[in-house]
Amino acid sequence: MDAHSDPSFHLKARGSSSPWPHGAGLPSVVALLTIAVALVGCVGQPIATEPQVTPTAPPVTTSSPESDYPLTISDDEGTAVVIERSPERIVSLTPGTTEILFAIGAGDRVVATTDADDYPPEAVPLPDVASFGSVDLEAIVALEPDLVLAGGNQYTPSEAIGRLRDVGVPVLVIYAPSVDAVLTDVELVGRAVGRAAQVQALSSQMRSEINALSAAVADLPRPRVFYEIDASVGVFGPADGSYLAEMIRLAGGDPITTGSALSFEIELERLVAADPEVIVLGDAAFGVTPVQVAARPAWDQMTAVRQGAVRAVDDKLVTRPGPRLALGLRSLILAIHPDARLP
Repeated sequence: MDAHSDPSFHLKARGSSSPWPHGAGLPSVVALLTIAVALVGCVGQPIATEPQVTPTAPPVTTSSPESDYPLTISDDEGTAVVIERSPERIVSLTPGTTEILFAIGAGDRVVATTDADDYPPEAVPLPDVASFGSVDLEAIVALEPDLVLAGGNQYTPSEAIGRLRDVGVPVLVIYAPSVDAVLTDVELVGRAVGRAAQVQALSSQMRSEINALSAAVADLPRPRVFYEIDASVGVFGPADGSYLAEMIRLAGGDPITTGSALSFEIELERLVAADPEVIVLGDAAFGVTPVQVAARPAWDQMTAVRQGAVRAVDDKLVTRPGPRLALGLRSLILAIHPDARLP
């Protein structure tokens, strides 16, 4: 997931086609490395009894949220960040924040991104100054940014964040471990760049769409759902209380989780015993197919495999903490409830 992102959001597992680590597309190696990073802080968030996304209180600002600078704003790590002037040169270090900036009309101010930024198309040609776990500090400083948007939970290494701040670069750390937090972060980014009105409209639209989609499946049966992050070396899925488990609930499923808030790895015996009725392939972008799943030892014991309910999903949309999150929820719903009638 992204640094969810997306921070975001975030679970981080797999390679370049995933919104989590955005690496070189080596699933077995990257999954193990990046899931380990995700264990601290991507988990432990309570899931609401009713799957509704509700407004959350915005971080406190000491100035007008629109364009009254200097602005002091608290980031997702609780750091008070002073933004001296309206940011005209922005470096975005997560794909999720890049999507937010373009969605609120601030894309023309983005001067650099990461090698994982693939949407919107206008972001692709921008200079890459970071990859997962690695930041080109000299390149960033040379760009003279007014603001850097970094990923929390070590998506952007804390050492790099500290060094940028040491040389006077304002760095806002963005990290959303829940769906509500994604919407709050959308608003936070908008306030930071002086686009509060535009971002409020965006977050309100996202909230309405997410709530409408969730309401559309609220009365449907809730099958047991396992979301496969990776199964090349061990089996990885949602941790207890994770963002991904929350998305499954919003999509009308009963998530099968690892049994731990601190690990995304699940024992095969536990998974077989949980007997998923639907298996969602978040790793489908790496060539994983229902036929391959059915051929795995012991997987044919699961209801989902026997009944042909193993379905691919666009993992980026589901896990990237940005403006397309409602599209991700829609795709997840259709993987769980293919015949659902959605608004």
